[in-house]
Amino acid sequence: MQNALDAVRMDTTGKLVGVYLPAGDYETSSKLQVYGKAVKVVGAGPWFTRFHAPASQENTDIGIRAEATANGSSFTGFAYFGNYTSRIDGPGKVFDFSNVSNITIDNIWVEHMVCMYWGANTDSVTIKNSRIRDTFADGINMTNGSTDNHVVNNDARATGDDSFALFSAIDAGGSDEKNNLYENLTSTLTWRAAGIAVYGGFDNTFRNIRVADTLVYSGITISSLDFGYPMNGFGTDPTTIENVSLDRTGGHFWGSQVFPAIWAFSASKVFQGIRVNDVDIDNSTYGGVMFQTNYVGGQPQFPVKDTIFTDISITNSKKSGDAFDAKSGWGIWANELPEPGQGPAVGSATFVNLRMSGNAQDIRNTTSTFTINVQ
Repeated sequence: MQNALDAVRMDTTGKLVGVYLPAGDYETSSKLQVYGKAVKVVGAGPWFTRFHAPASQENTDIGIRAEATANGSSFTGFAYFGNYTSRIDGPGKVFDFSNVSNITIDNIWVEHMVCMYWGANTDSVTIKNSRIRDTFADGINMTNGSTDNHVVNNDARATGDDSFALFSAIDAGGSDEKNNLYENLTSTLTWRAAGIAVYGGFDNTFRNIRVADTLVYSGITISSLDFGYPMNGFGTDPTTIENVSLDRTGGHFWGSQVFPAIWAFSASKVFQGIRVNDVDIDNSTYGGVMFQTNYVGGQPQFPVKDTIFTDISITNSKKSGDAFDAKSGWGIWANELPEPGQGPAVGSATFVNLRMSGNAQDIRNTTSTFTINVQ
């Protein structure tokens, strides 16, 4: 396979534009390198063209790495089956891209890797019609100034970190993360972290999404925590999340911390410009929407501001009946004490056309530091 890619790269006739991958099972133990020119890599379909890591090994870093000289390349119609048995941050990404643009990834199947796609400063990339299964970390995560990307018609099941994420870190190049569109997505059975997650940036949109049956975390995470990396917070241009169904989401993790269907976490960077529209939340494990603020040295970091929820339905947030029952059953919760050493949520949020039924308690706010405006 690498020889075929190299032949296309070195072709001077202009007749070779790509590589066709016939149906078959291809054992591979390394990353394919794509560089030098735009290349079309076309398989016979993910049921037929199947790359797999050696069964005699584990945690083998297979996949594809592309350089900026391959801008304009496309990858379609094949599957990658990994042999990962533990999470190792760094390797294990099927598509490990940085500083590339105008790439198309279409009709790919990925299983038992760390991530399907990790993009640092990747622009105008389209990832579509693909399926992600049983990863140890994110399904798709774009970071470090990634802009103008389109993630559409993808399904993730059992990811070990956020299924579909934007993280506005700037540690590896790039600056503002903006104008990304994530749409027509499904996330089920995430076993660590959320179905959808956005950490900073602006003018980004998530729409037409279903998240169901998360195991330990929220269905949607909206957070300005930097995780110790250089990061940009949310900009004044909106971050929009709309037309979403959240079924049986939430969980508990990090000791006794519980998570709702939507977790709004104002932390180490600015938290603002959030617009959540047309969302149905049903049967949450612990609650519907929870607001939380991070504290350092006993003092709150950034507050929740300019945050509006419109046309939200929250139903059947029942008492959990487990060890965390006292933190459950609320449709909307301004969290007064998430964990020892922390403090109450700070800021305000507005709800327009809020519909609630079947919750143990519709709204809980015992704080003096957070305001929930219902219009």
